[in-house]
Amino acid sequence: MTHTAPSESTRPGPAGFTTRQVHAGATPDGAHGARVTPIHLSAGFVFDSFEHARERFAGDDEGYLYTRNGNPTTDEVERRLADLEGGAEAILVASGQAATTSALLGIVQAGDRVLSSRSIYEGNRGLLLQNFGRLGIGVDFVDDAADLSEWERRIGPDTRVLFGEPIPNPKNDLIDVAGLAEVAHRHGLPLVVDNTLATPYLLRPIEHGADVVVHSTSKFLAGHGTALGGVVVDAGTFDWAARPGLFPHLNQPERSLGGRSWAERLGRRAFVSYTREIVVSRFGPTPSPLNAFLLRQGIETLSLRVERHSSNALAIARWLEARAEVSSVDYSGLESSPSYALAQRQLPRGQGSVFSFTLAGGEADAAAFVDAVELFSRMTHLGDVRSLVLHPASTTHAGRTPAERDAAGIWPGLLRLSVGIEDLPDLLRDLERGFAAVREQAAARATDAGGAGRRARLLGSDPGDDVAEADSRTARPRVDA
Repeated sequence: MTHTAPSESTRPGPAGFTTRQVHAGATPDGAHGARVTPIHLSAGFVFDSFEHARERFAGDDEGYLYTRNGNPTTDEVERRLADLEGGAEAILVASGQAATTSALLGIVQAGDRVLSSRSIYEGNRGLLLQNFGRLGIGVDFVDDAADLSEWERRIGPDTRVLFGEPIPNPKNDLIDVAGLAEVAHRHGLPLVVDNTLATPYLLRPIEHGADVVVHSTSKFLAGHGTALGGVVVDAGTFDWAARPGLFPHLNQPERSLGGRSWAERLGRRAFVSYTREIVVSRFGPTPSPLNAFLLRQGIETLSLRVERHSSNALAIARWLEARAEVSSVDYSGLESSPSYALAQRQLPRGQGSVFSFTLAGGEADAAAFVDAVELFSRMTHLGDVRSLVLHPASTTHAGRTPAERDAAGIWPGLLRLSVGIEDLPDLLRDLERGFAAVREQAAARATDAGGAGRRARLLGSDPGDDVAEADSRTARPRVDA
């Protein structure tokens, strides 16, 4: 099927965000007049005749070929997401990882390099280091994502794209999208951002200069933990022909395009068309139309949910910051956060609901806390209407060395929260259960330490040896003056 950019009637206009999240891209079903587009669970679509099949494959007919190339249910969701992000066109795929992979493979090839923030989702880090490495695509990491001069210094002759997360998971150390876009564009490079944790309700990166936006739609967009999915949204503003040597695959003649290049034939739609037809169609990360339907249902309440997510998260972050058991809270909505000023400017509607906090007692306290809570589900998802808790050091980041985890701020006592939409008093009561378990554990440690001290005095040993061993498992490396 030939995909076209959304019409002017579906582009951001006078209608508000909540109105558009319900109506953008939708048309009543032509066959039966159904107001909600049906779930088209069909692998393929029938041609009327021999000639009709030829026309459709040539792109002269706007109909559908095969669900891997396009489907009426997924198409409506693509139009809606393009509208909400302020983009020209969107491609729905089967997962967030598929979205990041597809977007970057639409830009880079063997010998190229990606420049990324070091503070990114662990799955994206593994993708860049391992999977792309096997394809001959390199990656360079920026240590301080807030330092735009470091981004500029790290751009090399083989750099082809800049990549980052406006709200990084799990440390909440924001990137300046507008500033980073300026850096990228000075060097003729596109900026790709993973907007999963912000959602287009809190941040529309394209308005800040980003060229491509990706999401794991499984998270806040779908919102209910039922459907995997991902999306690539193209701003449609980057000039892929301005420096053809950087993107030869988009600028070399193609027989399938009548001897013209993607950029020559499609202009600024070159990237999204190439990514859809060459990357996504051939690698095949096709979303199920059923999952697309569930995603659309979630999108229709996005703003309402995200407002509640964010208000709950801010209240909980403030509550945690006042706790003696907590050594730090990583949430950009707090005035104590290094990202606070940027958050007020870039995320005025709210700072999201995924963040981390560190228990002063280390992994033992983290384990006691996690095992004690009841409303917070112990799982590796986020962006659900339900509240979730996870210990990154022993799960998502377990593959890193202790030194790598320390460098990334993934302390043994750090816990990640994805705050849901439940009533705030209920969430605070549940977190208090966790702290009660932490206090019980601290009391038990004190009792054990007292017994060890008495035994040490009888045996003539140094009880400080036990303290030193315990310090190795605490929230942060012990620093002695």
